[in-house]
Amino acid sequence: MIELLLPADVSSAATRAETVPDGTLFPEEEALIARSVDKRRNDFATARACARRAMAGLGLPPVAVLHGHRGKPLWPEGIVGTLTHCAGYRAAALARATDVLSLGIDAEPHAPLPTGVRELVTLPAERERIGPPAPEGAGEIHWDRILFSAKESVFKTWYPVTGVELDFVEADLTFHRTDGPESGAGSQGPAAAEGTFAARLLLTDPALPTTLHGRWRVEDDIVATAVLVRPDWREGSQS
Repeated sequence: MIELLLPADVSSAATRAETVPDGTLFPEEEALIARSVDKRRNDFATARACARRAMAGLGLPPVAVLHGHRGKPLWPEGIVGTLTHCAGYRAAALARATDVLSLGIDAEPHAPLPTGVRELVTLPAERERIGPPAPEGAGEIHWDRILFSAKESVFKTWYPVTGVELDFVEADLTFHRTDGPESGAGSQGPAAAEGTFAARLLLTDPALPTTLHGRWRVEDDIVATAVLVRPDWREGSQS
C-alpha cells in the first residue's frame, strides 16, 4: 500500500508479517535490542527487513540500519529513508539524496484515536475541519487517525533536515479526498479511500518549505501516509 503514495524514484517495501526469521539482523542491530521485549524486537526486525528490500530496489547491498537521537534511522551515505511499523503493517522507503531531500511515511490501524489523544495532537481548527470522531465499526473514515498518521510523516520528514523537535500542534493540516466517497474506508480488497493533505508548519526552518504536502490511503484496516520534499523544492517541484 505504501508504494501507492510514493513516486517511482523512491524504493519501498512492506510486510504484514509480525516476525522475521532468526538471523535477519546484523550483530550491531541485535545489540541495540538485546534487552528489548518481544514486541519491540519484532517491530525493529521486521522494519529493517523491509529496509533491506528497499535497499535492493536501489541496487544497494544490505547494510545495518542503526539509529540516532529520537530513533532517527541512520542510512548509508547519499541515501535518505524512513521506517514505520504498527500492528499488521511494517514498511520502509528509501531514495537517493540527489532525488529526494527528505521523506516520511507512517502506518496506523484504522481506528479512532484513544480517548484524550485527539485533543493532545490536534489544533482547534483541525478538529473543526475533521468533525467529531466516527464510531468504531461504523465503516466510516477515522479522520483523527489519518491526521495523527500524517503528522507522524510530517515529523519524520522535518526532523532529519532540521534536527529540531516538532510538536503535534506545530503543524496545521488540511485534507482532500480524491477517491469517490462511495468507495468506503473499511472495505477489504481493492476498494479504498485516499487523498492528499497539506501541512502548514507553524514552526519554520529555511531548509524546508513552510507547507509540506503528502498523500494518505486507507485500505484493509490500515492508514498509511507519506510526505516527500525534493532538493529543488524552492523551484516548486514536489512531485
